Amino acid sequence: MPEIENKLNEMGYRLTESRRSAVGNFVPAVRTGTLVYLSGTGPGLPEGGFLHVGKLGADLTIEQGYECARLTMLNLLSNLKGEIGDLDRLKRVVKLLCMVNAAPDFEHTPRVANGASDLLVSLYGERGEHARSAVGMSTLPGGMPVEIEMIVEVEN
Repeated sequence: MPEIENKLNEMGYRLTESRRSAVGNFVPAVRTGTLVYLSGTGPGLPEGGFLHVGKLGADLTIEQGYECARLTMLNLLSNLKGEIGDLDRLKRVVKLLCMVNAAPDFEHTPRVANGASDLLVSLYGERGEHARSAVGMSTLPGGMPVEIEMIVEVEN
């Protein structure tokens, strides 16, 4: 078993199949050269629906948001695997854009986004360190609490 998937299994996580959007005309990932751009993804469950729904700071706690960001990253990694075949081919995580469905006075978007960032660093070490934006949004599709886009560099 590839190293990264083995680490995921040891951590108690499993990847799902890469999924195309049911709500728009776009693909989960686009590769150009050694860069892969991953479309915005949320904390979707394999059986459908989301882990949680609602706004951080009103309906959900920071801990619930963190869990959603972690699940969102697992979904992004599933989409990445669908594009490149083997997660061990990732050379570097370049950038995350973490969008948080937040109440107007919610100031802890970075703490929510850490759910995704912490998982990447746990899996990849220095290769998982990345530039990041964590911004509050007034709404996200389907009421999901977190949506994340990712750019990675991969081996040829």
